[in-house]
Amino acid sequence: QVQLVESGGGLVQAGGSLRLSCAASGVPFSINAMGWYRQAPGKQRELVAGITSGGSTNYADFVKGRFTISRDNAKNTVRLQMDSLKPEDTAVYYCYVGRSTAQAMGFTYPDYWGQGTQVTVSS
Repeated sequence: QVQLVESGGGLVQAGGSLRLSCAASGVPFSINAMGWYRQAPGKQRELVAGITSGGSTNYADFVKGRFTISRDNAKNTVRLQMDSLKPEDTAVYYCYVGRSTAQAMGFTYPDYWGQGTQVTVSS
């Protein structure tokens, strides 16, 4: 069965940093896209960052220059280093995996989601 296990969320002050990690297992295809979406209360889920197996990355404008995505293809893990956090970054962050580059770019929804991890940034 597919499992995406996330870790690293928590509470941090504005300007601080957090690192999210996600490990995927049981995925029945060769993973191309990995990345993160987020959803704040009352808002739609939105792409934060995606990365392909070849290392191509895509970032939402609101995190460019502050967040960095990376992955280990051999271990099927993806990380999101979040620096210079702002209160508006407060949300539940969801790891995802998919089989296409389009999913890394946010053009189509992923195949599988993690359970989500809460990130709270206080002002």
